[in-house]
Amino acid sequence: MKSNLWLIVGGALSAVASALHVAIIVGGPAWYRFFGAGEGMARMSARGDIRATLITLGIAGVLALWSVVAFSGAGLLPRLPLLRTGLVAIAAIYLARGLALFPTIVWRPAMVTPFIVWSSLIVLVFGAVYAIGTWQAWRTLSAPR
Repeated sequence: MKSNLWLIVGGALSAVASALHVAIIVGGPAWYRFFGAGEGMARMSARGDIRATLITLGIAGVLALWSVVAFSGAGLLPRLPLLRTGLVAIAAIYLARGLALFPTIVWRPAMVTPFIVWSSLIVLVFGAVYAIGTWQAWRTLSAPR
């Protein structure tokens, strides 16, 4: 089976995003602020509140799992159960999060910050990469390897 470059890129993007979330934990409050997590998360981190770490680790874990799913779909890892469903769900979540920018601009413009704009555009790209890769691999995703 030929590897799917789009899903390899998608998996790599999710892996980098996961690693970045772990780095934010290590970087502490200044990193939470720089990456736009919000003042509440930065203050929790500054106080040593375990919730900031757990929330960020949870996000990192989900992103790492999504990376594994993409690599499985690309043929780099063994085929996971419900692979098609997982890839479609991941693409949909990334795309929905990215597209949420537009109604926010229209109905809640005061909430639009540079972080909201940039993070929305980034995950929109992630979602497009997953969607294209899933579409290209669709026929092979249900066949046993």
